[in-house]
Amino acid sequence: MRGGIGSSSRPLPRLLPKPHCTGPSWTFLRVVSLLEGGPTSPFLRAEPGRVPWAKTRPPGARLRAPTPGLAPGWGPASTVSPWRSWTPALFSRCLTLNCNDFTGALCQKSALTTKGLPEMPPCNFTPDEYKGMSKERMMEIRRQNCNPMIMKVTYYKKPVFIHQGYMQWLWDVDGRRYLDLFAGVATVSVGHCHPRVTAAAEEQLKRLWHTTNIYVYPPLHEYCKKLASYFPDPLKVVYLTNSGSEANDLAMLMARLHTGNFDIITFRGSYHGGSPQTMGLTSNAAYKYPIANGLGCTTLLSLSPVFGLIQLTLFLPDKQTMCPDVFRGPWGGSHCRDSPVQTIRDCSCAQGQCMANEQYIGQLKETFATSVPSRIAAFFGEPIQVPYSGVGGAVQYPKNYLKEAYKLVRERGGVCIADEASRPVQTGFGRTGSHFWGFQGHDVIPDMVTMAKGIGNGFPMGAVVTTPEIAASFAKGVHFNTFGGNPVACVIASSVLDTIKEDGAQQISLDVGTYLMTELAKLRDKYEIIGDVRGKGLQIGVEMVKDKASRVPLPPEAMSEIFEDVKDMGVLIGKGGVYGQTFRIKPPMCITMEDADFFLAVFDKSVCNYMEKR
Repeated sequence: MRGGIGSSSRPLPRLLPKPHCTGPSWTFLRVVSLLEGGPTSPFLRAEPGRVPWAKTRPPGARLRAPTPGLAPGWGPASTVSPWRSWTPALFSRCLTLNCNDFTGALCQKSALTTKGLPEMPPCNFTPDEYKGMSKERMMEIRRQNCNPMIMKVTYYKKPVFIHQGYMQWLWDVDGRRYLDLFAGVATVSVGHCHPRVTAAAEEQLKRLWHTTNIYVYPPLHEYCKKLASYFPDPLKVVYLTNSGSEANDLAMLMARLHTGNFDIITFRGSYHGGSPQTMGLTSNAAYKYPIANGLGCTTLLSLSPVFGLIQLTLFLPDKQTMCPDVFRGPWGGSHCRDSPVQTIRDCSCAQGQCMANEQYIGQLKETFATSVPSRIAAFFGEPIQVPYSGVGGAVQYPKNYLKEAYKLVRERGGVCIADEASRPVQTGFGRTGSHFWGFQGHDVIPDMVTMAKGIGNGFPMGAVVTTPEIAASFAKGVHFNTFGGNPVACVIASSVLDTIKEDGAQQISLDVGTYLMTELAKLRDKYEIIGDVRGKGLQIGVEMVKDKASRVPLPPEAMSEIFEDVKDMGVLIGKGGVYGQTFRIKPPMCITMEDADFFLAVFDKSVCNYMEKR
């Protein structure tokens, strides 16, 4: 591995050589985009840091597709797969040139050439050739037949058309390879189409696709026992669901039944699902609809109709308290987080003390005093706040915050629920590196843990793990889930647990994640627009700002420019935060130090490109 943990400097990215004309058997050019038009229309666009070597299609020039794994930049013609006919609609192809076809001006090395792009690490997997419908047809169907929300959430001005995946890599329909650092929204835990998990799924599909828990079948019991073994006592009872929203719905119901109370508290800026119930736990206007949700009912005004007045009852979401964000919140310092990287904010706290934590706990106490009854049902909290809609994205709380919050909740009759891997958050399954579950990093034991995301490496599945006492309260009625605990889902999820252990995924998260954060912190110190780097393991957020002093979020158009540039150089990352100001880095837990170096070089160059234009 290159650049070990804690190294003082990152090695410079390897660069592919520049071309030079030596005769008819010359090398090929890297094409960034081809524009529609006739044979003499411009079709080469310069890559960032490069000068276009041809402005019109040379006579007889033809295209051929790059071999899978070929990095952007220059390379020998022998690395290119067989000829393909040239069509203007093709993207990211390689143009093979014959020097006899050009004038001397086109073949000369430009004095303006600059440092090239980072080289993508090699990959020994060859994807299948795509032979499906055209990109234009897919977009037509996407607009006409898919629900309109799909277009609303589509990433990039020029969308990525994904065809195949393997481990940390994705290929589009044109054969271009991407380093996936978003893992299907933090869902692919051990790698795309991991051979071990794929084999387990194939074997079960040959045996039994579906039955329900009205019958007794081995995969359900084997998995429940295995999953429970990863939890401390008394968290030993497992309910299997199909999604994170469903798991959180179930946890809300169980908490209210067990405690006999109704009100549930969560953090401002949180996201716990998109169902009518969980929307009450979600604190972001973008995910709200103008209807009653959350099923929390509060009487605001109650006067007798005899006097011509009416009783006004308003349905409100579950109660939210201030998120203890030590970067963007009112309080925070340089020693608050359990992380290899702290904020750039100064503080004068004595050793072992945290003024920010005391202030945020004070806010929670105020919520208890003013916004809820004396007895509550539950407190929902992510070990690291969800980066999808959280105010800052991947927010880390002050040390000891959750421990003190749990104590206050239990004093008021409530149960404590840790949302570990439900919807966009995924702190569970070893992703934080230091612990298998995120809550363990706070030295607490919740009463319930909800999860989905990485539980099935992308296969639809979720779970609630709770105590026998809470489970007994729920058993007073009948709860049945047709697909929860499906045999295929259980076998896949069981294989994921085995693979995390056998591949050392948790250690990879710790080592590569720590390296990424420490190197990103160096870029934060280098660029004024990188305000904060935070996270744990391979759960990382990079918050972008106009400047460090104001901490005003970087505008959406600027974020998009950097975001697109990173994608064009072969890396897929995510975005989050209420204002879309946080880049999210949550790759499959199989990435290498070399992959990390490649991303760091790409991100450095993308931010540099933006700063130069600004």
